[in-house]
Amino acid sequence: MTSLPKGLFDRTLAKIEEIDDLKLVLGEDLSGSFGPEPVGRLEVRTGTKLAKVVSIGLVVPQIGMDSHMIFAFLPGGSPIPHFTLDSVEAGGQLAFHLDLVPRADLASHLGYLDAAFEPLTPAFDRSRELFGASRAAIGPRQYAMMSPWMLVHRADAEQFEQVDAFVDDYFGHWKGLVENGLPKDVLATLHDTDLAARDALNRSYLFSPEVDPVWANVTRLVGAEASARLRAHLMSNEVDL
Repeated sequence: MTSLPKGLFDRTLAKIEEIDDLKLVLGEDLSGSFGPEPVGRLEVRTGTKLAKVVSIGLVVPQIGMDSHMIFAFLPGGSPIPHFTLDSVEAGGQLAFHLDLVPRADLASHLGYLDAAFEPLTPAFDRSRELFGASRAAIGPRQYAMMSPWMLVHRADAEQFEQVDAFVDDYFGHWKGLVENGLPKDVLATLHDTDLAARDALNRSYLFSPEVDPVWANVTRLVGAEASARLRAHLMSNEVDL
């Protein structure tokens, strides 16, 4: 039987595969310290519209972990936000993280903010009605590297089964950006930003163990070498790492 986190992950990956001709270029089981059986899996896909889609699953029944993460990255020089979903059960508690990752500073690019993120506001407001104002644990520095529309909530099983609706809203808007791009007048306001350089720097921080404490847990599960390889695939659009 497919778990709630894995089911949400599978449905979301299927949506991403519908908008691009993705090719699986890397599939790697992740071993760990809980015996000979794999504790997770890394998969990397590439496409024509999407530069790289990285998915990481960590399933360790011994500690009650069932975690599935997907990041869909646009090319380095693209202004289109990246798409991400985390779908997790840990210690009997369900949680999820859904967001579009900005490619330019939002405070100084109002037109970009309005085109790329403001349409998410109705779904964001509905999420607060369903999940309340409290959010899953995440540090202020991590918030700074994501968007103000980030959804990161704990949920009971009934609430979690409604997360698909929010994924549909966020994904639907993101799909339109991927397929149609941004208006020319919005693109003109981004000339002050080296999009590729900013993206590389933001991703280096976003997936830094100093910023996100989850990497300490990942390292304990799969070892330092595998943990560093996972981070390398998330920080770069290169495949041969």
